Amino acid sequence: MKYRIIVKQDEDGVFIAECLSLPGCISQGKTRDEAVINIKDAMKGYLESLEKHSEPIPPSIEEEIVEVIV
Repeated sequence: MKYRIIVKQDEDGVFIAECLSLPGCISQGKTRDEAVINIKDAMKGYLESLEKHSEPIPPSIEEEIVEVIV
């Protein structure tokens, strides 16, 4: 499954990663790469919990890249 994440660096230099499709699913890391690894783990746990409790799983995203010539 594919979900979009947002990674931001806070005022202390810590990278915060969040998946808006999974409310409350947030993680962090000392580096951007570490934050991405950590959010993937958090997302896996989040989805497993939804499945365990028979909650609906948000749909995976499908994206395309298009080129626009101006």
